[in-house]
Amino acid sequence: MRLVPARSIDWYLIGLVLLLVAIGVATIYTVTLARGESHLAWGQLGFLGIGALVTAWLMQADYRRLGAWAYLLYLGGLGLLGLVATSGTTVFGATRWLDLGPFQLQPSELMKLLVVLVVARVLARDAGTLRFRTLLFLLMVVAVPVLLVLNQPDLGTAGVLILTTLLLLAVAKLPRGHWLFLSAITLVSLPVVYFRLEPYQLERIQTFLSPQADPYGAGYNVLQSLIAVGNGGLFGQGIGQGSQSQLDFLPVVHTDFIFAGIAEATGFLGSSFVILIFALLIARAFWIARSAPDRFGLMIAMGLGSLWLVQFAINVGMNLGLAPVTGIPLPFVSHGGTALITNCAALGVLESIAIRTREGSRMRRLA
Repeated sequence: MRLVPARSIDWYLIGLVLLLVAIGVATIYTVTLARGESHLAWGQLGFLGIGALVTAWLMQADYRRLGAWAYLLYLGGLGLLGLVATSGTTVFGATRWLDLGPFQLQPSELMKLLVVLVVARVLARDAGTLRFRTLLFLLMVVAVPVLLVLNQPDLGTAGVLILTTLLLLAVAKLPRGHWLFLSAITLVSLPVVYFRLEPYQLERIQTFLSPQADPYGAGYNVLQSLIAVGNGGLFGQGIGQGSQSQLDFLPVVHTDFIFAGIAEATGFLGSSFVILIFALLIARAFWIARSAPDRFGLMIAMGLGSLWLVQFAINVGMNLGLAPVTGIPLPFVSHGGTALITNCAALGVLESIAIRTREGSRMRRLA
């Protein structure tokens, strides 16, 4: 594997990710220091080191080779989800992790990237002319991990997989009849899914509609998050300050509600800056997609940009009371080793597309 010249690397993309990671590590450190858990920030830096190696390896590799490996990687991801179902670790009533000693692996995070790769491979071949049987195959590809994830239970990740796939299908320009079929499946599936939800998941939906109905129970997290955001005001309470995040009123502030912790510390200006970075990152992914040298690269880049967009929207939405609480992390910011390493892998694949695009353009100019 040859080394990629520095001039071919999309440093703009790298810079945006490093900004988000720096904000995340700093926030994790400040919100956990008072309760003696600052080691979580150092652990996040360790995961970043692993993620950086994964990024460097994938950006050197030709992303087109992933097409041949997509199905095998996907099956490996399903195998890990199966292991979670049989021997996973249960935390807060959910079984989502495999205990690997010093590291808790969350296969559902890996599955987000793997589903994008498989869907991108299929759509790259048939985009614009997608046959009905191919659509059925794609639905099966997505449905299997969605059902395994729902069994954990993890409604949020299942929603991310479905929404990201729908955005990719929109890019592929499905025929109207295919969309009508998908709409019919959705109408049939929603009541089935709703009546199979766990009691605490139903509470979260009810809390989203009316958080004040149970302020000390199901609505507590959302209300504390809104208070934290409101406490931030325009300029924030200051780094390492803020009653909600520092006095443990805001639960899991280093993961699910890290955006609220940022807003309380840095205010409207600081949280708006984070939103701006995400907007630029997602826009860059879509720009790389538009410039990609082939349809497979286009679909992967659109899928990864859509994946980040969906997770960003859900996480910030639940922090602001605009979406149900689902436990979706903020990419590159929230604490979590599997999520960070997976996002670094996605960054490496995106860089590989950008690098091959630039090298191809340079070769055409020299020809």
